[in-house]
Amino acid sequence: MAVVVKRPKLSLAERSYIPALLGGLLVTIKHFKNMFFGKTKVTMQYPEQRWDGSMPEWYRGAPTLVRDEHGRERCVACQLCEFICPPRAITIKPGELPAGSKWAKVEKYPEKFDIDMIRCIYCGLCEEVCPEQAIFLRKDYSVTGLSRDEMVHDKAKLYELGGVMTGLVHKWNEKK
Repeated sequence: MAVVVKRPKLSLAERSYIPALLGGLLVTIKHFKNMFFGKTKVTMQYPEQRWDGSMPEWYRGAPTLVRDEHGRERCVACQLCEFICPPRAITIKPGELPAGSKWAKVEKYPEKFDIDMIRCIYCGLCEEVCPEQAIFLRKDYSVTGLSRDEMVHDKAKLYELGGVMTGLVHKWNEKK
C-alpha cells in the first residue's frame, strides 16, 4: 500500500536557499577565523605526525593474535571468529597437537590462521567471541601494503603484531 507523504509548504526565502547559504557561509567564516588565530589545526603532516596519543579508548583497529605469558599460542582453533566474521576475512585451518603434549587431549592449534585486512571491517566481533582471548584489536589505524598479498596477514605476522598478553582469563582451564 502506497503512503502519500505531504511536502511541507516552504516560504519564499526557504525556496530561494538564501538562509541556508548564509548559514553555511557563517560556519565557513567561523572556521577560517579559528584557523587564522591558531585555535584549530586544519591539516596533519602524516606520517611524521600521528594521532597515536590521542586515539579514543573505544577505537577498534586491526586484529592480532596474542600468546600467553609462557609463549604458548592462546588460539585453540575453535573457529568461532571465522564463523562470526561478517565479511569472511578470517580463514583458519585447525591442526591437532602432538600426542605427547600436555594440552593434547582438549586443544587444537591453528595450523593456518589468515586475516585478509582488505576485507576486515574492524567490527571487533572476532575479539568478543574468542573464548580464549587470543584475538585483540590494536589501536593501529595505518594498516598498509603494496599488494593484495601483503594485506593478508598470516599467523606469524599476526603473532608478531600481537605479542604477549599476561593476566588474561582462561575460561576452559577447569576442563584441561
